[in-house]
Amino acid sequence: MIKQRIGKIINEAVKNFFRKPATISLAKDKIQIVKNYRGKLVYDPANCTGCGMCVRNCPAAAITIVNEGTKEERKMKATLNVGHCIFCCQCVDSCPKKCLSYSQNIDLASFNKEELKMQL
Repeated sequence: MIKQRIGKIINEAVKNFFRKPATISLAKDKIQIVKNYRGKLVYDPANCTGCGMCVRNCPAAAITIVNEGTKEERKMKATLNVGHCIFCCQCVDSCPKKCLSYSQNIDLASFNKEELKMQL
């Protein structure tokens, strides 16, 4: 019984030894990103009215928009918590002024949890 298991393991190891790797190396290969990839959000505060539609429609509560200016002179700031974001881009679809869009940026990983909260 044990000999059969060892034989199966050796057989599988020999097969996998001659196969191509299933993954790519980031250092060697360039990643092909598809056209409609939803990466990090891009925010244009110039058109933002502060309606909050994006904040209300975010299913993960990952985006917040705050007015740091006065009522007359708006100075909108957006914060994205990448640790919560599910990249559904519902906020992009619901923004009436099209202040939000998504980019092709895939470099969002971090070892520090606080670095995942980004100013847009």
